[in-house]
Amino acid sequence: MSTPEIKGTGPKDVFLHILAILFLYTCVIFFSALLFGYINIYLPDVLGEYGRYARTAIRWPISILVIVFPFYVWLNSFLQKDLTANPEKRELRVRKWLLYFTLFLATIVIIGDLVTLMYQFLSGGITLSFVLKVLAVLLVAASAFLYYGWNLRKNIAPMADPRMKAFVLGIVSLGSLAIIGGFFVVGSPQAERLWQLDERRVNDLSMIQWQVVSYWQTKEVLPQTLDALTDDIQGFVPPRDPVTGEAYSYHATGALSFELCAVFETTNKEETTGKSPVPVDPYGVQENWMHDTGETCFARTIDPDRYPPLKEVR
Repeated sequence: MSTPEIKGTGPKDVFLHILAILFLYTCVIFFSALLFGYINIYLPDVLGEYGRYARTAIRWPISILVIVFPFYVWLNSFLQKDLTANPEKRELRVRKWLLYFTLFLATIVIIGDLVTLMYQFLSGGITLSFVLKVLAVLLVAASAFLYYGWNLRKNIAPMADPRMKAFVLGIVSLGSLAIIGGFFVVGSPQAERLWQLDERRVNDLSMIQWQVVSYWQTKEVLPQTLDALTDDIQGFVPPRDPVTGEAYSYHATGALSFELCAVFETTNKEETTGKSPVPVDPYGVQENWMHDTGETCFARTIDPDRYPPLKEVR
C-alpha cells in the first residue's frame, strides 16, 4: 500500500529539499577544502603546498562558498519556517530519505576519518598538520550529523531550542569568518595580477635562456642580441615584457656566460622558501629565478660538458 500524499505538498517541496541537501554537500566539501588550505598555509607539511600556491588553492573554495553558503543558510531557514507553519511536511518521504542519507554519509566520513587517523598513528605519519586536517573533517561531518540528526528527532524548529539555536548561530558565524578571512589570505586581485605578470616574465626569461643555450650549441658562439634568436622555421620570436612591450635586457658577458634582466612588480623570494615554484628546464634541472621588486638580473654560464655543441654530439 502506498503512503498517502501529504496535504499541501508538491513538486516544489521535493525540489527545495533536494536543493538544500545539494547546497549542504557543496558547503561541506568546500569548507573542508578551505580549512585544509588554511592548514597548508600556516602549518605547511614538507609534502604539501607552500606560499602562494597554497593560497591559490583556496580561491575556488572561497569563490563557491561566498555564493552557495548564504543561499544554503537562507534556503534552510525558509524550509524550517515552512515546516513550522506546516508540521505535516515533516513526514514528507523525500525529506526523511535525504536526512537519513545525509546521516549515513556523515557516519561513513567520521568513521573513515578516525580510521585514517589510527592508520597514520600506527605508521608513524602523525604530524600537527595531519591531525588538524583530521579534526577539520571531523568537525564538519559531526556538525552536519548533529544538526540533521536533531531535525529527525525533534518536531520543533532548531531556532526554537536555545541550545540548537546557539549551535546553529555558532556554525554560521564560524563559516562566515572562514570565508571572510579567505579574502585577506589570498590577497587582492590587483596583487594577484601583478604576480601573474611577474610569473609571465619568468617564463619568458626561461624560454629565452634555453634559446640562447640552443643557439650556442648550434653555432658555438653566444648571440650578440636577442633578435639573433628569431627563427622563422621554428616560429620563435623573443618575447617582450607583457606590460611595457619592451625587449628584455640581454648581455653576453663572456664566451660562455650571459645575463638576462627584467623589471618585476613583486618579489617571489618568500614564495620559494621550502618548495621552489620555478620552471623546470628541458634537461630536468630546476632553475633559480628568485627576484625582488624592480630590475633583477640573472647570470648564467653554459657548461659545455652538460650542454655540448651539436657537432660533437653528432
